[in-house]
Amino acid sequence: MRIPGSGSQPVADRLHEVISPILWTLGLELIDVVCAGQGPRSVVRILIDKPGGVTITDCEQAHKALGPALDVVDPFPHAYTLEVSSPGLDRPFQRLQDYQRAIGKQVSLKLRQPFEGQWKIAGELMQADEETIVLTVPTARVAQPIRLNRQIIAEAKLVVKI
Repeated sequence: MRIPGSGSQPVADRLHEVISPILWTLGLELIDVVCAGQGPRSVVRILIDKPGGVTITDCEQAHKALGPALDVVDPFPHAYTLEVSSPGLDRPFQRLQDYQRAIGKQVSLKLRQPFEGQWKIAGELMQADEETIVLTVPTARVAQPIRLNRQIIAEAKLVVKI
């Protein structure tokens, strides 16, 4: 089996094309593929998610399904370690789906430029599309919705309450 698009495309991107459909059949979403280390210390880290969160069983099933497929694809000319895990609750949002999954939840934003003098904003995420988000931010008297262009957001995360 040939890695789709193999050529100058980075290994992680090529693996993404192989891994994503396999995870989809398990009801899982591929969040990221991270290749770290060199030589026999190389690690392929697969980060997965699904609505409601990922369980240990989900990680085990994904590992069992992905291992043989990656053995056939053989992304490296040497041994490597395959890890499958959840990206964690406090991971930064990378895609529109991350924002949409967080609708109705508390999020914190770090901005590239200040909004009304603030570099950091927290509130309940109400809407998200390719270009903008709507956040309800508590003020002194009432919660007030604000609309932000996603381009000015440097980092967005769920607010994790312990």
